[in-house]
Amino acid sequence: AGGCFWGMELAYQRVPGVAATLVGYTQGRETFPTYDQVRAGNTHHAEAVAVLYDPSECSYEELLDIFFHRVDPTTVDGQGQDYGRQYRTGVYYHTSAQETSARARFAQEADKFPSRPIATELGKSMPFWPAEVYHQQYLERGGRSGNPQSAAKGATEEIRCYG
Repeated sequence: AGGCFWGMELAYQRVPGVAATLVGYTQGRETFPTYDQVRAGNTHHAEAVAVLYDPSECSYEELLDIFFHRVDPTTVDGQGQDYGRQYRTGVYYHTSAQETSARARFAQEADKFPSRPIATELGKSMPFWPAEVYHQQYLERGGRSGNPQSAAKGATEEIRCYG
């Protein structure tokens, strides 16, 4: 979970070894939440990106690099212009190996911000609920402006979070 899911999804789409991405909602208590429910703040979900990747081409640590390059881990409940509990940041692991890697990375990040606490959550992944179809690959399809952004592997153009 890295704030608004559109920009984080495009960043992961560009990574060689990432086979698929899916935006959705996690770490909340409702089943099958909708965007309107999550946006209202009643479900406690975070907007998030599920990433399917080939570990022989892309390591979990590389995915953490992308995440921490895109977020300010000291910001509470938001990133950029998006604020609210659904825009909080978090790394949610699925395996003990991922947990070990994530905890080591969080320690490194904490060293970078000695006077500010890390606000990014770190925890075991709860159920992930896919967002509505219109949210999937949103920036690649043009976003609000109708101006598609490249999801090509290795693309380096700046990501415009709303298109």
